[in-house]
Amino acid sequence: MHNRDVLRYRCAMNTPNNLRACALVLSLSFIAATSMAATATTTQTAKRIPTHEDIWTMKRLGAPQVSPNGRWIVVPVAEPSYEDSSTLSDLWLIDTTARDSSRRLTSTRRAESGVTWSPDSRRIAFSSQRDNDDVAQIYVLDLAGGGEAQRITTLSGGARGPVFSRDGRQLAFVSLMYKGAADDTANKARIDAFKARKGNVRIYDGFPIRSWDHWLDERQVRVFVQALDADGLAAGAPRDLLFGTKLGQSAGFAGRQTDTGEEMDVEFTPDGKSLVFAAATNRNTAAYSFTDSQLFVVDLAGGEPRALTRGPDQWSKPHFTPDGRTLLALVEKQDGKNVYNATRLAAFGWPAAGEPRLVLGSFDRSVNSFAVSPDSRTVYFSAEDAGHEPLYSVKIAGGAVQQMPNTGDGTYTNVTIPDSSGRLSIYSNWESANRPGELALVNSQSGKPLVLTRFNSARAEQLDLPPVESFWSQSSRGKQIHSLVVRPPGFDPAKKYPLFVMIHGGPHGMWRDQFFIRWNYHLISAPGYVLLLTNYSGSTGFGEGFARSIQGDPFRGPGEELNEAADAAIKQFPFIDGSRQCAGGASYGGHLANWLQGSTTRYKCLVSHAGLVNLEAQWGTSDTIYSREVNLGGPPWERAQVWADQNPIRHAHKFRTPVLVTIGENDFRVPLNNSLEYWSALQRMKVPSRLVVFPEQNHWILKGEDSKIFYSEITSWLDRWLKPAT
Repeated sequence: MHNRDVLRYRCAMNTPNNLRACALVLSLSFIAATSMAATATTTQTAKRIPTHEDIWTMKRLGAPQVSPNGRWIVVPVAEPSYEDSSTLSDLWLIDTTARDSSRRLTSTRRAESGVTWSPDSRRIAFSSQRDNDDVAQIYVLDLAGGGEAQRITTLSGGARGPVFSRDGRQLAFVSLMYKGAADDTANKARIDAFKARKGNVRIYDGFPIRSWDHWLDERQVRVFVQALDADGLAAGAPRDLLFGTKLGQSAGFAGRQTDTGEEMDVEFTPDGKSLVFAAATNRNTAAYSFTDSQLFVVDLAGGEPRALTRGPDQWSKPHFTPDGRTLLALVEKQDGKNVYNATRLAAFGWPAAGEPRLVLGSFDRSVNSFAVSPDSRTVYFSAEDAGHEPLYSVKIAGGAVQQMPNTGDGTYTNVTIPDSSGRLSIYSNWESANRPGELALVNSQSGKPLVLTRFNSARAEQLDLPPVESFWSQSSRGKQIHSLVVRPPGFDPAKKYPLFVMIHGGPHGMWRDQFFIRWNYHLISAPGYVLLLTNYSGSTGFGEGFARSIQGDPFRGPGEELNEAADAAIKQFPFIDGSRQCAGGASYGGHLANWLQGSTTRYKCLVSHAGLVNLEAQWGTSDTIYSREVNLGGPPWERAQVWADQNPIRHAHKFRTPVLVTIGENDFRVPLNNSLEYWSALQRMKVPSRLVVFPEQNHWILKGEDSKIFYSEITSWLDRWLKPAT
């Protein structure tokens, strides 16, 4: 940190060296603010339009992990490059006292993940695949003693998600094991047999079979515990706590499915004798029902896991308060009728865990991340709200949820609080659409964030990155609809700009005041476009009812809201040229763009990435199916009217608008067949169109060079149809 940042930091922590230091902070802040106001025009002129390289190579911060004593923070930092061999991702150490500069902890070819601290704040454990590893293993790094990280696992199924016990003598983690493999020797034999096979075939007897971009196999995630010696290294072999249990052998047992694989949330009980974890019990029924996820407790001495929860709900992220008297967890209450369910916070008394109690009362937003104060009385959490993600607090014993003041701009994610520092210090990732991600300390009283790092600020300060503006309009159905407006760099209010209506995916997502890499606002607006980012019905951040209101009306209602929001924006902002409009999006945003293709001719062009054109084909070939039929009132063969009325392909006779169609060939969420069917219909209807297929990409464009082509294609397409004739 810079000297001025150090002073500001100490004042924010309420531990200044002396009053003159704080006075200097205030003086410097006032001088800086005055100087900025006086030179705003000059600074604005000096800034340049961002390039793809500027955006792509911004450093990307992962979730910060603060040491229990509050002295240190470890944060993963990725340094992207267009060449895979030049891409870096390492752990950085931040000194919260501001005595020492931030420094890189690791410098290896592959990334580290799942960082966790030992209770004495001396060591960290993490998962990484080093040069001699076939798969990722657990490493322990002694920060107090120094030296290199030491590998403590050598499992053939890898190891990840480490968690220390409260006495620091044990480490829990998860590994992938073949069903029926009693130990690592048996698991390795199965792996070797698979590699040595002469035929290559996939055989399934049930659902699901794919997830995002990979085929599922017979392996399952299991929980292991590793005893540690005084130096934090492995003492004996790790123990598998789930092999041979009825739960582990059941057909529906599984971890939490993510877009990167299968995870399992694990937490030691305060006495260190058991583990609490979350696991699905009926994933094998995913073709015809919603699946649940329950909390279980298993003794380290062995035995069958005991269920802490039952019923149709989905539980995740178990976490004990520092005093060990309360178990907190996230829960999605499922009624079997609604696809979207808000994520709430629940509490169990411990050790006599009875019925859980919902903590947030009538608060109608979904919890994303949470952390507990050192006195175990208060939970601080982040939740989406109208294009932002503020921080909130609530007493665990009950009471009203309070939004922390001054956290209403940008997004706060991955909240973390030191357990045993004796002082409340709240840290999180923080970013906004025009300020790339950094690490922030949030003042517990004022809520005002102090940015502690400068991984991206120097580069961002050179770029013309206009802030987003909130804009509300009323739909013809009486709903208040929120949008974000993004102006192009070098904005001139006297000019007229074409409008690009960007459609977010999900549909249960939200356009946010956040620095995205995919569909970056500033890269798309840079050639001279105003963006309208509308949070249509189905969006999160506006209450559970608003998110659910898309059910049974997948395209028509949201499509009308997009068009009406565009009309309202054109009326309100005189710099928008209403005669030049395009629309586009990805995933559900692509679906809705394809609906616009057959329902309106107001747009001069469309952009559709990973968009379905045929609801029936999507239902049968996607990696997830049941929620789609619930959204539409039943399976396709029952022919609920919405299957026909709101299926874009049924309106192909009205396709007229030029469209750019892009897709990743390895996308299993919106398989390639839907894009090809759309392309065929466009060609049949003689609609000007362009198809771009990325053979190595999945649902997202993750490679730098491919991303550069993706943005180039969008820019060229918009320029072709929106630029005024010269």
